[in-house]
Amino acid sequence: MTTTTPGIRKTKPRRAKRGGVMGNTGLYIATGVAALLFLVPFYILVRNALSTDAKITGENWELFPTDIQWSNITDVFNDPSVDFARSLWNSTVVAVLHTVGILFICSLAGYGLARIPYKHANKIFYLVLGTLMVPTAVTFVPSFVLVSSLGWVDTYRGLIIPALFSGFTCFLFRQYFLGFPKELEEAARVDGLGYWGAYWRVVVPNSLNFFAAMATITFLNGWNSFLWPLVIGQDPSSWTVQVALSSYMTNQTVVFHQIFMATAISILPLVFVFLFLQRWLVQGIAQTGIKG
Repeated sequence: MTTTTPGIRKTKPRRAKRGGVMGNTGLYIATGVAALLFLVPFYILVRNALSTDAKITGENWELFPTDIQWSNITDVFNDPSVDFARSLWNSTVVAVLHTVGILFICSLAGYGLARIPYKHANKIFYLVLGTLMVPTAVTFVPSFVLVSSLGWVDTYRGLIIPALFSGFTCFLFRQYFLGFPKELEEAARVDGLGYWGAYWRVVVPNSLNFFAAMATITFLNGWNSFLWPLVIGQDPSSWTVQVALSSYMTNQTVVFHQIFMATAISILPLVFVFLFLQRWLVQGIAQTGIKG
């Protein structure tokens, strides 16, 4: 017969944590090695951007150039064959307007599919998803013919308007709005707001994290777009930065220091945007819910 003392509980021995100090050290080492591997392309980019063509293609590799060629920056902007400053401005205008337009149109479409009761809403949603299965090559030529017939070649309208809707972005907005608290919208309707008022004054202010994440992804896609701006921007004054970069490589010459310096300059806006919005990027994607 065993007796137990009131108020005293038997405690099980705690299990030792797996990994411990050695496990954490290994994790830090692996993370550090991965970070270095990801930074290698940026190191090569900066190193070659500040070097001469002879040192870029030479046999003797220097860890970093002893005589830094800051003049490569002026060479890029003073090149008479490529108006690089103009291309940066074109990419900025296209990427910003592309981002604003897609966020506005796709968020409205996603909100309507998620909240407005309509018997054909699911059918429309499936049609939107169906556009994701159509290869871009199939719609490229008809889109160019339409834009050309409208006289939008070498214009901002031709660069921006055809890309103002994204089925995938619409899908993500719908999934996010399906998980948005309905109580907030019901309170807005009690105050006399309709669907537009609830969307603009309640839903958008409480969804800024997700909007910031979608803005980051959309801006990156707009800035890095190449094929469509190459076809539409036929005049050098309409080139975006990606098209301008391709002009440094021709069948006759390859200007290595200008390619690397122009590339380094062109990625700076992307780095600033990503560093400023990186915490919203992860949170916003996590909030899509992917349900319904």
